[in-house]
Amino acid sequence: MRGALNLLLVVLLALNLRPILTSIGPLLEPMRASTGLGYQQAALLTALPVLCMGLVPLLQPWLRRWISEHGGMLGGLAAIGLACLWRLQLDSAWALIASAVLAGLGVAVVQGMMPGLVNRWFPTRLAAAMGLYSAALMSGGGLAAVLGPHVSGHFGHWQAGLGLWAIPALLAVLAWATLRPRQGAAKLAGAAEGHWFGTRRAWLLALYFGLINGGYTSMVAWLPAYHLEHGGTAQGGGDLVGLMTVFQVCGALGLPLLLRRFSDRRPGLWLALSIQLLGFLGLLLAPGLMMGVWVAMIGFGLGACFSLSLTLTLEHLKTPGEAGSLAAFVQGIGFIVTGIIPYITGWLRDVSGDFQASWTLLTVTVLAMLLVTACFAPRGYAAAIARPGQGARSAALS
Repeated sequence: MRGALNLLLVVLLALNLRPILTSIGPLLEPMRASTGLGYQQAALLTALPVLCMGLVPLLQPWLRRWISEHGGMLGGLAAIGLACLWRLQLDSAWALIASAVLAGLGVAVVQGMMPGLVNRWFPTRLAAAMGLYSAALMSGGGLAAVLGPHVSGHFGHWQAGLGLWAIPALLAVLAWATLRPRQGAAKLAGAAEGHWFGTRRAWLLALYFGLINGGYTSMVAWLPAYHLEHGGTAQGGGDLVGLMTVFQVCGALGLPLLLRRFSDRRPGLWLALSIQLLGFLGLLLAPGLMMGVWVAMIGFGLGACFSLSLTLTLEHLKTPGEAGSLAAFVQGIGFIVTGIIPYITGWLRDVSGDFQASWTLLTVTVLAMLLVTACFAPRGYAAAIARPGQGARSAALS
């Protein structure tokens, strides 16, 4: 019973972590017409929340001195809900950007805690639990992309398509307050336990996570606009993001389950990246031929990569406390990188006049990550993640 309630909480929390990003793209054109947003300003609506998702986890070792897991979850979910309610009244570009920062801070707090929480609750079923978490996270994003234009059309203004997502945030607050396990969260031995700045493997994992997910934020930000450029509609752009999300969920759940008996995550990552690569090449070379197929392939690859890369990070360490602090660092640096990428791809769109340069950049990134994946052999985890001096201390004790 407790395990089922924990799974329900994971799903409810995860559903709130992407609507603030994915609800923007399908409504971008009416928002630009109403507020005067340019493409680079619009990129901030995606980039700034993702940068918050990066900066806040890096502060986690200090924040834990003053904020409990319970308080952090409630505060983060409340910030998401307040930002969405604020968006019901917005009519200026800068207020919209400010609401994105508030929502991004809320998402950052909740998301930074989630991998450690999942690792603590499901230590023997980590890959499957991370797959479910990733699938729920992506499902929330897909629902926002698909439902946002419908809700906006029904109420006659785009603000409704953004403000709707206060409802699941409120439900998550109530669920966390009433259903969470009452035992305390795992404590770190000290603030220094959360510091990974001097560990090369931690940096490699962080950059890998950031670059591997840069395609997601770029697709969320620009796929609807790209669809419009090829004769589509705002609803059609939202439906494409929804299609991408369906295949993200399939990738996040299916590939980890298919490969659950293997301790080596590299074959799954190679397969997921290769499928992503084919999708980006399709968008680049033949966008009008089978856009839905290319988007589905990108979605499957992105979903599997997100789940497997977080699982890979957690498996580098044995204890939930240390694994959670490493995951916070990886998400911190990683989401800063992920947040910069859609801004760069938006700038490329502005200066070149189309999205071909943007898709080329993402294609090159996926190729690079295919090569980097070779570094992550399981037998090398312990030596690679050891902090400076740790190996020498262990040798002296033996």
